[in-house]
This record gives sequence, structure tokens and C-alpha cells, in this order.
Amino acid sequence: MTPRTPAPRSRRERPAKPALTHEAIIDAAVRVMAAEGLQRVTMRRLAQELDTGPASLYVYVAGTAELHAAILEELLGAVDLSPAGGEGDWRERLARVLLSYTGVLFENPGLAHSALVARPSGPHYLALVETVLDLLHQGGVPDGQAAWGVDVLLQVATATAAEQSARDEAPDAEAEHHALVEALGQASARTHPRIAALGSDLFSGSPHQRLAWIFRAVVNGTAATPR
Repeated sequence: MTPRTPAPRSRRERPAKPALTHEAIIDAAVRVMAAEGLQRVTMRRLAQELDTGPASLYVYVAGTAELHAAILEELLGAVDLSPAGGEGDWRERLARVLLSYTGVLFENPGLAHSALVARPSGPHYLALVETVLDLLHQGGVPDGQAAWGVDVLLQVATATAAEQSARDEAPDAEAEHHALVEALGQASARTHPRIAALGSDLFSGSPHQRLAWIFRAVVNGTAATPR
């Protein structure tokens, strides 16, 4: 007996795909980044993830740069902005906010490079900028200096995270660091007196302590440097 060919299944019987939205695209991008890395977050890969064609995505996202900025905007919701309304020295509270922002980038190193050129513009990023400006205002920093200072502070945080991610990805980064430590440690007091005088203090402190100091130094400079 000849087997019967199955009747074609009507498209109406298949489960309907979820509606394509900007939010759905960004959610998919975050999933792909978490599982496969930022380099895999492309329009083609997202189209595959969402079971659609790449052209459909361009209705909602202009391109990869905008996509990466939107991913960062989503993740900025994890930045702790609560120190703005807390107690204690305003400089220390501002440093805690900036350390939290840097921590988000440390956890997603590929985004730090994107953030150097593609700034988000959503509510989470605006809340971060507003918080930094508010803390500068609480400290009595003149508005003009604060307007320029907020950009520098966020650039320092972003560049620090980008530099660290580049080091983490470099295969010889640890060996190069050891070579630098050794070279500075062996510097002659006759030819390099200041290096020899400082010695191991050049590498003292934890990364967290040094980064917090950098933020305080930039904040103090912002407060003390007129435009």
C-alpha cells in the first residue's frame, strides 16, 4: 500500500510569532550578548534569534552602533543611584555612583568600547547624568563647571573600563605588567631618583581604591577649575 503524503499544514495552524518591537529586539540582544558575547550581537544574528529577516529589524534599530547603545541603556538600570540622596560627603557619594557605573561596564567589557563612541540616550542614562549633576550641585560646583565636568567624569569611568577589558583580552597582558613592575623596581636612584624614591608605592592600593581616588581627583579638579 502506497503511503499517503501528509497534507500541507496551514499557516493559520502554526503558533503566531510575537510581535516585533524595539523592546523585543533589545531583550534578544541582551540574551545573545550574555550567551555568546557582544561581537555576536549583529543584525543578522538577532534576525535569526527572532525568526525574522534582518531588514525587518532596521525599522526599529538603525544599525549595530545604535543597537549597542540600546543594550548599554538597558543595563544601566543596574547602576546604583541611591547615594545621591544619602548622607555623608558629596564627593564620596559621587564616587560610589561612578564606581557602580564602572562596575556595570566591567561586567560587560565589550560594551565599554562601544560606550566610548555610542552614547545611550534613554531614561537610565539620563538618570545617571542627572544624578552626577545633582551631586555636583550639592557640592556647590558652579553650573558651568558641572556642565563640562559630568562629561569628563563619565569619560574617565568608561575609558577605565575599556582599558581594563582590553587588558583582560590581551594574551600577554600579565607578563607585560610584571615586566613593567620589574623595570620600575630596578630603576637606579642615580638616573631615576623619583621612581626609586616611590618604589612599590607606585603599585600600591587595590584597583577599587585607585579608581575611587581618580574620581575624587577629577571631582576636585572640576570644582576648583573655572571655565
